[in-house]
Amino acid sequence: METITFTADLERNIRMMQELFRNDDTLIIRRAIGQNGLRCALFFFDGMVNSLAINQSLVRPILRCEQPRLSADILAAAVLQADECRVETDMNKVFAAFLYGDAIVLTDGDARPVLVNTKGFDKRSTAEPENERVLSGPREGFTECFMPNLALIRRRVNDPRLKFRFMRVGSRTNTNVCLCYIAGLCENGLVERLETRLTALDIDSVLDSNYLAERIRDHRWSPFPTLGTTERPDVAASRMLEGRCVLVVDGSPVALTAPFLFQECFQSNDDYYISFLQANLSRILRVIGFVFTITFPAVYAALMLYHRELVPARLLFAVSAAQRGVPLPIGWEILLMLFVLEALKEAGARTPGAMGQTMSIVGGLVLGDAAVSARFAAAPTVIVVAIAGVTGLMVPKLQTAALWLRFVLLAAAASWGLYGVGLALGLTLAALCRMHSCSVPYLLNLVPRISAEHEDTWLRYPWFFMRCDRFAVKRPSKEERP
Repeated sequence: METITFTADLERNIRMMQELFRNDDTLIIRRAIGQNGLRCALFFFDGMVNSLAINQSLVRPILRCEQPRLSADILAAAVLQADECRVETDMNKVFAAFLYGDAIVLTDGDARPVLVNTKGFDKRSTAEPENERVLSGPREGFTECFMPNLALIRRRVNDPRLKFRFMRVGSRTNTNVCLCYIAGLCENGLVERLETRLTALDIDSVLDSNYLAERIRDHRWSPFPTLGTTERPDVAASRMLEGRCVLVVDGSPVALTAPFLFQECFQSNDDYYISFLQANLSRILRVIGFVFTITFPAVYAALMLYHRELVPARLLFAVSAAQRGVPLPIGWEILLMLFVLEALKEAGARTPGAMGQTMSIVGGLVLGDAAVSARFAAAPTVIVVAIAGVTGLMVPKLQTAALWLRFVLLAAAASWGLYGVGLALGLTLAALCRMHSCSVPYLLNLVPRISAEHEDTWLRYPWFFMRCDRFAVKRPSKEERP
């Protein structure tokens, strides 16, 4: 945007602002004249400011002022009654704040503008996020407002070492971005790497955190996430306490966390608010569910096509009897049913309200029963695909990876049987071993560490076994335990 330079002539400044924002009917210019002739002008956008603050903190003090002429410094310090009021000479900062809801106050005879915090636009309440509900624990979630999100984090981390670094990204949207971390826990190299990636971005607009995630993440073509996402301030605070960075984007309720390890895909918010025994059982079930969702259709196809001798006789006879009369080969049959499953999931997700859930459930039941009755698919195939679909919902952070792996492993099974499935899984594991997130190995904790360094990795250890901070590795003795 073209910026202007203010002068000491108030009327000329008003004309310049009118010309700069011509055809914009939301711009409000309020002239105010004091009791002895003090002339000021207020500039703000309708709908972006708090009208009560404008009237009581800006207009009323100027109208009651008895001085005929004031400098910008005296106006900000002794006349205006706002909690955040300053003289700003950097025009880029002035217009960035002005377009975000602050008001500009100019006085006749002084070219320096006074910037006043008068933001008052509507915002959503900090309700619990729909995608990250918990059975027990905090119920607050991030909103689309920038500073309230940072306040939610600071409420949970009352430490002077908590740092917020601001920057603006997007040549047209000029979006506020905040890099949050705890000094002493987070490596300086990590903060510098993220800052370098953000400042090097060449992008016109940033309307959501995913705009940045796709640009700054490692391994952009991988279906496995290398940046974490969360809508919960308690999760963001816990990540920073583990030595990670959190990236908060104005206008988005989703915060990014880095680095992100593969083990975090199987962690849930509930794990830290319930018994560690129940949490560990849930994590084991999620790992088994992910393995099932990517391998079950492929292994079934491989056994039926190439390795029937490995199937028990009675089970083989039952599957063969159900398969009789189905016109499609098993590989194409499973592929068709997987496609129908994904179509139902997509339709249910895009249909608003309870109607989407009803359509997904009823559609799956009706289409599955109709396909078996019409001999388009065998009942065992429907069961296999249904199990793969249900287990895939257990790990929502890996749904994209599970979708791609499911089809890749099915193609490998249809081509080379179980040997193809093993080869595809080996290549996937090799690719994961090569991946990293902000220079941290993606499979950092795949191999268990020595028993003296218990921490929250693949299993959630009891709190009395966990380390107090990332530098303390001593296991407490029985006498030291509460």
